[in-house]
Amino acid sequence: MKTSLEVEYWVIDDDGDLVSPESLLDVSEQIDPEFVEPMLEIKTTPCQSMAELRAEFRGLISTTVDAAREQGKRLVPLSTPLHAGPEEVPYRDKQGTALQRRIVGPAFEDARVCAGTHIHFEQSNVVDQLNTLTALDPAFALVNSSSHYRGERLVECARPFLYRRSCYEACPEQGQLWPYVDSVEEWETNLEDAYDCFRERALERGVDPADFDDEFDPYDAVWTPVRLRKAMPTVEWRSPDAALPSQILHLAEEVRSIVTHADARGTVVGEDDAANAGGEVPLPAFETVQEITDSAIYDGLSDSNVRSYLQNLGFTPSTYDPLANRLPDSRLTKRQAKRLRLEAARGLEADLATQSARA
Repeated sequence: MKTSLEVEYWVIDDDGDLVSPESLLDVSEQIDPEFVEPMLEIKTTPCQSMAELRAEFRGLISTTVDAAREQGKRLVPLSTPLHAGPEEVPYRDKQGTALQRRIVGPAFEDARVCAGTHIHFEQSNVVDQLNTLTALDPAFALVNSSSHYRGERLVECARPFLYRRSCYEACPEQGQLWPYVDSVEEWETNLEDAYDCFRERALERGVDPADFDDEFDPYDAVWTPVRLRKAMPTVEWRSPDAALPSQILHLAEEVRSIVTHADARGTVVGEDDAANAGGEVPLPAFETVQEITDSAIYDGLSDSNVRSYLQNLGFTPSTYDPLANRLPDSRLTKRQAKRLRLEAARGLEADLATQSARA
């Protein structure tokens, strides 16, 4: 099952201030701009094995980090910049972003401070892949990298709260977790319904129909934690935060193993191993997924139910050390946030050096 990674990182200068990547975007064709200025995205190609994915991902980040240091810049593996106002995270001039801001409304501002990780899996038994990744959604707690927003401690896992509970609260079908499906056709029907609602909301807010149709199609008008993509084609898992390279690769390996297992054996919802005579991988009821996701957002791995849930699905929570656990629980000043961003950037560089020494 070919697998690829996309990871968003903040860019800062040597004072810890957020800055534009500028020429860092020219380092590789696998580095893209994001919809806000002080962020870039590093993308691997589809890799046949974890060894290949690990080598390519580390190589890309190392090359980018080296180029950044030559320019007095660094990459920050945090899901939020901890403390930053709108003026510090300006939007890039993109028609799609401008339209989203009009359609979603003022809450879209919260999306601009969210940096995440996307894992793409080559499509195979698509329904089993979709449903398994839906069940795995609370695993974002394993690599939670920020609890702060504009200096305030928000919840344990700030990014999923901001993205889902705030930004897309008024447009839940665009950004929140969808239920399990019984077929690809069901998923695509849900997609068309979400698209139609989003288009209707756009027209109600004065968006020109031609402008909307030029910018969005059904596959590109949802930003849910799990979605199908036409490219490759893939099933995309968008739940995790940006984090240290070693943490992302560890998570990717465990998720890939679970998805591969489910892809081979099939899945069944709401049955345990004892009751499942067919050998399929049992998945918890969707209501349970939602309940544990809420617990993960508010309490992270400190909640024993979250740890138990993830362990039952095949993760080893004790082998993770979320970056958010290293941050203070108190309110942060802008000066403290800049210092912590620099510490996180140094942590990323040390993480790469450690992984390189072990290779």
